Order: sequence, then structure tokens, then C-alpha cells
Amino acid sequence: MSPRPLWFAIAADAAAWACVQVGTGYLAHRLPDRLLGADTWLLRERAWERRGRFYVETARIRRWKGLLPEAGAFFAGGVSKRTLPGRTAAHLDALARETRRAELAHWLMMLPTPVFVACNRPLLAPFMPVYALAVNVPCIAAQRYNRIRLRRAAARAA
Repeated sequence: MSPRPLWFAIAADAAAWACVQVGTGYLAHRLPDRLLGADTWLLRERAWERRGRFYVETARIRRWKGLLPEAGAFFAGGVSKRTLPGRTAAHLDALARETRRAELAHWLMMLPTPVFVACNRPLLAPFMPVYALAVNVPCIAAQRYNRIRLRRAAARAA
């Protein structure tokens, strides 16, 4: 039996990645709010971020952040992170929680990458980590940047 055509492998990868991303997004959506009330080791601000200056000065995030998809409200009861729901401490805290949820989801979406590499043809395998990083790292950066800004806004509101 001959191997499947290349287009079929690419289509299967695309479908599998879509399932991983939607499934992981749903699982993150279902996480209890109490688990996302504070920054964990993975989510906490790092010194290299320089209180958000890295994202503005080096990554030039303001130029491209608006081009990223916003799927926070994709599932019923979800929250969009495009706009502030309000400027009270409670609103800012709720939005920070949603940035943690989104960032965690994008970290988790990259976990199956080794499976995609192992299950793919040698020709396609190198593209799997590239895809995982290209799709998720900008979203992670946007969530981290937004959370740093929210922390500053909450400090001013307090």
C-alpha cells in the first residue's frame, strides 16, 4: 500500500492541531476561577520583561497585538479580553484572571508538539515545533503584556 499523499498529511496535521487548540481552550475555559487568582511560577512576571518594556521596545507588541485572534468568548460564558469591562479593582482582577487562563491555555497547546513530530513524516516533522511556537508565543506575549498593564492599572485604582 502506498503512503498517503503529502496534502493528506498536511490536512490531517491541520485538523489535529485544530482539535488540540479547541480542546485545550475548552479545558482552560472550564478551569475554576480560584485556580487562576494569582500568578503561578509559570505565569509570574520575569525580570527580562522589565515591567512590560521588553514587549513595547523590543517586541513592538503594539504594532501586532491587535491582529491576534480573540477567542475568550468562543465558549458560552467566556470573557473577551479585547476591552476592559470596567476600571474598578474587581474588573481589573477579573480580566487579569482571564489573561492567566489564556496564557496557560497557550502553554498547554504546545505540549503535544513531540507527538506531532514523532507521528509525522520526516519532511513535515520539523514544521511542527515551528507551527506550535508561531501560533502560541505571540498570544502568550500578549497575555503577559496585558497582565503587566493590568497590574499597574490596579495599583493606580487602589
